[in-house]
Amino acid sequence: EDTVLHIGVGARYGVPKDKKIQLRSRPEAYAAPYFIDTGKFDARDTRMLGPEVYYRPGSLLIGSEYFFQRANAPASGDPLFHGGDVFVSWMATGEVRSYNKVGGYFNGISPKNSIYDGGFGAWELVGRFSYSDLDSGTLRGGKFWRITPMVNWHLSDHIRLEMVYGYGSLDRFDLQGRTQFFQTRLQLQL
Repeated sequence: EDTVLHIGVGARYGVPKDKKIQLRSRPEAYAAPYFIDTGKFDARDTRMLGPEVYYRPGSLLIGSEYFFQRANAPASGDPLFHGGDVFVSWMATGEVRSYNKVGGYFNGISPKNSIYDGGFGAWELVGRFSYSDLDSGTLRGGKFWRITPMVNWHLSDHIRLEMVYGYGSLDRFDLQGRTQFFQTRLQLQL
């Protein structure tokens, strides 16, 4: 029961509203501007394929998801965009992230020793690498990658504090730039 191997694939077919589409993304920081952006372009339809794999041996969770999206857009060279991530999560305090077999996803963390019971909560160490490429066909939306180490403190089933650092690289408009992110997030759940 401590070991789970999840292998999945998602597929989607879509017809854009008004036959126009725009792919864009912030650098995994909500307050930041869009770093990569194709701008609006004509497209008849899109097809997306997304393989994923997760492996959980006890307190460790390793996973990856990657997406490929083809736009039926002859004027833009029928572009193929792609991107995804790889991450590792380790529960330093020994908790095991439960798996929902019906939905095919991992549930949130329930600390063994909540602060409400006089404990220290659960501590999670996470490392993540993500990549997005919106350069294809005649479109130059940019490429962006980011490395993100983080520490999550799960005080109880309903309170989590995240402490995040990120280092990213943007390649767009024939320029390359680097950026750093420092983020914290207090999450309260009902």
